[in-house]
Amino acid sequence: MKVRLISFALFVAGLSACSGFRQGSSTTDTSSSLTVVQVDNQGFLDMTVYAERSSQRIRLGIANGNSKTNLNVPSVLMSGLTPLRFVADPIGGRRASVSQEITVAPGDTVVLQIPPV
Repeated sequence: MKVRLISFALFVAGLSACSGFRQGSSTTDTSSSLTVVQVDNQGFLDMTVYAERSSQRIRLGIANGNSKTNLNVPSVLMSGLTPLRFVADPIGGRRASVSQEITVAPGDTVVLQIPPV
C-alpha cells in the first residue's frame, strides 16, 4: 500500500496555519484497491471532510476534533491515477479549507493533518 503525502492549509477565523502530512497506516483497509484518507484532526472543531475531482464534490464523513479518523474515498471518484483535492469544513467555524491537488491511485492512503488553531 502506498502512502501519499500532501500539505494542507487551514484557514479559520482569518488565521492561517500550515501543516504537513505524515505516514500512517489504516487498520480498516482490507482491500488493496481501497483508497483511505486518514485525518489527524488536532484542532478542537469537528470537520466535515470532502473529496473533490474536477467539479464533483463528495462528502467523505466527519473527523472529530482531537482524534484520528479513517475515511474511505468512494470508488466513483477513482479511475486509475486521479487528481483530488480535499476540503475540511469546520462545523461551527467560519470557512472551509482546501488542500493542494494531489494525484491518488487506488489503494493509496492519504494522511491529512489538521493543526490546532
